[in-house]
Amino acid sequence: MALDLEVDRHDLHRVRAVPEPNAPLGSGEARLRIDAFGLTANNITYAVFGDAMSYWGFFPGPEEDGTHWGHVPVWGFADVVESSVAGLPESRRVYGYFPMAGSLVVRPGRLDDTGFSDVVPHRDGLTSVYNRYSYVDTDPVYHPGREAQQMLLWPLFVTSFVVDDFLGDHDLFGASRVVVSSASAKTSIAAAFLLSERTGVDVVGLTSEGNLEFVDGLGCYHQAVTYDDLLSLPRGDACYIDVAGRRDVTAAVHAHLGADLRYSMIVGDTHWDHTAQPTVPLTGPSPVFLFAPDQIAKRRREWGRTGFEQAVAGAWDRFSPWTDGWLTLRRSVGAPAVESVYRALLEGRVDPRAGDVCTMHTTPGA
Repeated sequence: MALDLEVDRHDLHRVRAVPEPNAPLGSGEARLRIDAFGLTANNITYAVFGDAMSYWGFFPGPEEDGTHWGHVPVWGFADVVESSVAGLPESRRVYGYFPMAGSLVVRPGRLDDTGFSDVVPHRDGLTSVYNRYSYVDTDPVYHPGREAQQMLLWPLFVTSFVVDDFLGDHDLFGASRVVVSSASAKTSIAAAFLLSERTGVDVVGLTSEGNLEFVDGLGCYHQAVTYDDLLSLPRGDACYIDVAGRRDVTAAVHAHLGADLRYSMIVGDTHWDHTAQPTVPLTGPSPVFLFAPDQIAKRRREWGRTGFEQAVAGAWDRFSPWTDGWLTLRRSVGAPAVESVYRALLEGRVDPRAGDVCTMHTTPGA
């Protein structure tokens, strides 16, 4: 039996491994064996914003002795191993949103040829895109030999696609340059890749000294600048994409670009534990948080569900092979190894070239 990892929702450094539940299925339920999942800084963002954005609500944990435990959401693949649902046979493989666990019991609803939604009551009212599980045999982005890339990059890529699409939808607010913080983060890299495909758009990456060579060598940034050298940012009309979440960097970018800053977007919080000194009020436009599901819903209304999926799949088919030039896959098996990866990400000990594929199962098929 695999172990599940639970995290203290109010102290993300407190982690415990517990036996996974194995209760009999109820009517209308199915048990999914979580085969593997990707673990990136994006999952730390889910935990950091767990209460504010309701991420803890998808896989609630127990409250014991004053500690409220939760399951950090991850993206991965699972196989149906038990089912009491007509139309959902055992052995069907799905891609979707899971806890860091060995299995998940779902209540499938809204089944169609592409997958199903988990309609368990506690997920009612949560963002529907996270409740959807896709059958791999009808998924337009699925390739059997590239499951690792899909686990690690696809959820980030959808956000990156939306970043690019949102800015394009607004003609980059009149700017011809986009500045991206945390330029070595995978969300930033994918957004830069897509933005760099646009004619007449320069993409500048902000990064640490240690990651400068990596960022500069990717080829999707026209220029790489360290945080310490931020005043060397080129002037001129620009949009700012804040993936780092560092308030001091945001303030410095705003102050440096001044009236040239056309739009300021908050996407992530990769530097979530950075404590900045109090800053003066921001110069220029107020930063706006990008809630990707809103732009996705807009495009689905305008393009239709199939049109949106085709657009994203086409962009993915260009991006995914390109990552083979820099992405190194690493495998972690069992609760202790997965916890070690989680702690490294939490503490910012991240090799931007690495992609961690994890499983809680130490025995194949167990």
